[in-house]
Amino acid sequence: MNNYYYITESISIEKIEDILKNNKKISLSEEVKNNIIKSRQFLDTKLQQTQQPIYGINTGFGALYNKSISESELGTLQENLIKSHACGIGEIVPDQIVKLMILLKIQSLGYGYSGIKLETIERLIYFFNNDIIPVVYTQGSLGASGDLAPLAHLSLPLLGLGEVKYKNKIIEAKELYKILKISPLKLASKEGLALLNGTQFMLAYSVYNIINTQKLLAAADVIAAISLEAFDGRIEPFYPQIHYARPHNGQKVVSSNFIKLLNGSNLIKRKKTHVQDPYSFRTIPQVHGASRDAIDYVKNVIVTEMNSATDNPMIFPDDNLIISGGNFHGQPLAIASDVLSIALSEIANISERRTYQLISGKRDLPSFLVANPGVNSGFMIAQYTAASIVNQNKQLAVPASTDSIESSQGQEDHVSMGANAVTKTFKIIDNVYSVLAIELLTAAQAIEFRKEETSPILKKVLKEYRKTIPFIKYDTVMFKLINKSKDFVKTFNWNSIL
Repeated sequence: MNNYYYITESISIEKIEDILKNNKKISLSEEVKNNIIKSRQFLDTKLQQTQQPIYGINTGFGALYNKSISESELGTLQENLIKSHACGIGEIVPDQIVKLMILLKIQSLGYGYSGIKLETIERLIYFFNNDIIPVVYTQGSLGASGDLAPLAHLSLPLLGLGEVKYKNKIIEAKELYKILKISPLKLASKEGLALLNGTQFMLAYSVYNIINTQKLLAAADVIAAISLEAFDGRIEPFYPQIHYARPHNGQKVVSSNFIKLLNGSNLIKRKKTHVQDPYSFRTIPQVHGASRDAIDYVKNVIVTEMNSATDNPMIFPDDNLIISGGNFHGQPLAIASDVLSIALSEIANISERRTYQLISGKRDLPSFLVANPGVNSGFMIAQYTAASIVNQNKQLAVPASTDSIESSQGQEDHVSMGANAVTKTFKIIDNVYSVLAIELLTAAQAIEFRKEETSPILKKVLKEYRKTIPFIKYDTVMFKLINKSKDFVKTFNWNSIL
């Protein structure tokens, strides 16, 4: 049973990484099962005892909140909700993020505030454990009444509707049930709303984004250190004294990383003819550090959301209460994701500036980093590519959370647009990988024009890099090398050397 993770009342990013990396299966702890059963029993009893309208349980939804629903139609109401809300379009959400959506939906429902049946959650667990991936689309959520459209697509296959990816093939859900010889679910009161109300689309992307961000931060520091060496930069801006005089935590972490990375370097110790370095080198601790501090805030928001119930209405059996509120509103994640977009865009922004400095023919480096510039254009256009990507990032980093468009006849008159925020960040992260890959390609080329050796740590990185990406003597087709460099940045264990 070591390959199982038991859903409890708390979860961490590290635990999610472990589940995904090791393809672990999930199960419910007894405590969580009891929460779910207790909540459902309370709701069933409440419906038997009262004729009063309870939003979303025996009423319509959104602007239709004042329409009463008869007892015989409560299940139909929930199924119709899922059908009508499955309005997603655009690109298909990556499999790993859909699996995260399922996991995070189970986690949220497990707190016992949702009134969902144990059978329904167990079907979600069955999907997760058997790699049955509902087809979900990236566009359609306002990130306010929860991620309604994406979660509707996630839920359709529970009813035998929609599509799933199974054994690397997209099929109709009804075909899946024939293959598996099981029956679709019949929803009870409140269940459709419990499945659709929630922030799991925004949250799954946010978790995925923050996992990748933690890798990118380490990569950015190491690659920048190689660039500093290649540019014959100075060590003084990384001395701890200057950073304790302005003690932002991220700034101190980055300067400390550089002292470690450059330890034992002959290049950094050699006599310099220049008094200062350009800002893209001299202010690495301040710029990378500011992004780190912003990302720490983002991570805190994500961890809080992972351990929250975001359904509506919420059921509190011990207090004999059913409360309609707004925990489904994605504003915390929307703002955090916009901050993450800005922080990551700046990592790429300053990276491209270092690439530009390295190809500029300064400090005894050849123009465009080839021995015979003119006949050879060298790294000229690689920098163009990085500049183009940085420009796109600046557009994508415009906040989504500052915009709100009224919906549902004014009942939902403020929305977070968090779904757009997280999918933009997802694209920015891929762009940052590309820009860092171009910087590393450039820095690895430039450092070979130096006679002195760099530090043992950086030599180790460069040795691994040279196993797949060669030194460029003459012009060659560059895009293949950029893609190989990007693969290296994505797969190398940067955190292991910091």
